[in-house]
Amino acid sequence: MSAKSEHYDVIRKPIITEKATMASENGAVVFEVAIDANKPQIKEAVEALFGVKVKAVNTTITKGKAKRFRGQLGRRNDVKKAYVTLVEGNTIDVTTGL
Repeated sequence: MSAKSEHYDVIRKPIITEKATMASENGAVVFEVAIDANKPQIKEAVEALFGVKVKAVNTTITKGKAKRFRGQLGRRNDVKKAYVTLVEGNTIDVTTGL
């Protein structure tokens, strides 16, 4: 498997919410990442895919909610988010495609 596809396995998709937009004003970008990805892997993947310098990576795991679907009780998947802080002068425009 190529290195580029491994980076795409680590980073799933950008998260565009009100909170993520507020973080982007402070030079941070929020991504949904693989649940087993660690901070060095996330940093390496972002730097390789977007060509930027990463200052810090903070992660959080959001537990999946219990939801009903057609009367059946189900559970959403747990999601890991990475708040990637970029070095001054670097930007990633997540509104465009990868």
